[in-house]
Amino acid sequence: MENTQAFISDNKQRFLDELLDLLRVPSISADPAYAGDVRKTAEVIANRLNEAGADNVEICETDGYPIVYGDKILDAALPTVLVYGHYDVQPADPIDLWDSPAFEPVVKKTELHPDGAIFARGACDDKGQMYMHVKAFEAMMQTSELPCNVKFMIEGEEEVGSANLGTFVKNNKEKLQADVILVSDTGMLANDVPSITTGLRGLSYVEVEVTGPNRDLHSGLYGGCVANPLNILAKMVASLHDENNHITIPGFYDKVIELTDEERAEMARAPFSKEAYCKSIDIADVYGEEGYTTMERGSIRPTLDVNGMWGGYIGEGAKTVIPSKAYAKISMRLVPDQDPEEITNLFMDHFTSIAPAGTTVKVTPHHGGEPAVTPIDSIGYKAASLAYEKTFGKKPIPVRSGGSIPIVAMFEKELGLKTILMGFGLDSDAIHSPNEHYGLFNYYKGIETIPHFYSYFKELLNN
Repeated sequence: MENTQAFISDNKQRFLDELLDLLRVPSISADPAYAGDVRKTAEVIANRLNEAGADNVEICETDGYPIVYGDKILDAALPTVLVYGHYDVQPADPIDLWDSPAFEPVVKKTELHPDGAIFARGACDDKGQMYMHVKAFEAMMQTSELPCNVKFMIEGEEEVGSANLGTFVKNNKEKLQADVILVSDTGMLANDVPSITTGLRGLSYVEVEVTGPNRDLHSGLYGGCVANPLNILAKMVASLHDENNHITIPGFYDKVIELTDEERAEMARAPFSKEAYCKSIDIADVYGEEGYTTMERGSIRPTLDVNGMWGGYIGEGAKTVIPSKAYAKISMRLVPDQDPEEITNLFMDHFTSIAPAGTTVKVTPHHGGEPAVTPIDSIGYKAASLAYEKTFGKKPIPVRSGGSIPIVAMFEKELGLKTILMGFGLDSDAIHSPNEHYGLFNYYKGIETIPHFYSYFKELLNN
């Protein structure tokens, strides 16, 4: 891979300039007003794959935004790597909290990124990380050092739930056949502490509605006489955790896989400063389930959180009413072997059962996703670990993420393949938030590391 690395070193500025151009296109999949920009981004990605040396590049139409496909099949006898990424981004709101316009990327030095970081929506999630794979592929092609077959599948709806990806995968199983899936849509612990995500939590997301009287009532005339849906909802939500912050839904923990002491000790290798953690989000102390560390609470334990709660009068001044209805949105992060549909049903049964007389409850399930785990003794993980060790000079730490990427479980179900999550972002990169950014160190390090994965994967698979 010496020639590949030399090519990368010689083309760093061009690689950066191309990414900046990509970031200037506001490919916001959630807002129909940007539909043209989302499609334009797909076209740019397709052109870049062609220029990099991919064959059979096509913009595959779906019922939503298209999926960009391309491949390079050197020899059917060689292992095949399927690369997944997404080109759509989150809305930039709130706009006024950005230090510079979200779609006018700038490179600035920061304390964590003394070499500079790219500030723009999508810089880390996921345009910057997705584009690393295109440039790593180009470098291997230009130097004739591509050791594996490669296929690209880059979608435009990840930020709105990947509604059409599952159908595409089901309908194209033969086209997508591979030996492993490679994704960079996660992060690592620190620039000097490389890590590989080996687990993702699943998700159950619901919306609840509590109804009391048939209309908003005068709080003086009816206060104390009828159930106030907002008061009731607050009590019901509060009852979902006990004094030790365990979730009280019957059966919720029945299928939770408890990690061994050895597995928890391996996780504990990851450096963690409670002081720094609290300082980074301006809190006085941590909070969570009794008996587990902060890092464990955020990765190997299931959770239940209210994401929004509303009802009644919230305008300026006062309006003395007992509202007819109250609402909340609730997300539950799940761990192996919790099933999202089963957990959703358990929630619905329990929440309905605790509603007091004088109220009715409606629970509406929204999207969900399966948890996923990649064993650290798999060939894919070992190849990734060796690749990080090669470029970072130290062995990466396996970590489980608190987030959810439902497509990972879908890939395993439909294609029978494990996904290797080679993320190069940092928790501090403000993805989904104002001032999202991605370090130049991280961008270039990703491009340098990815080719080594291909090389080690072929080597290990053939041994």
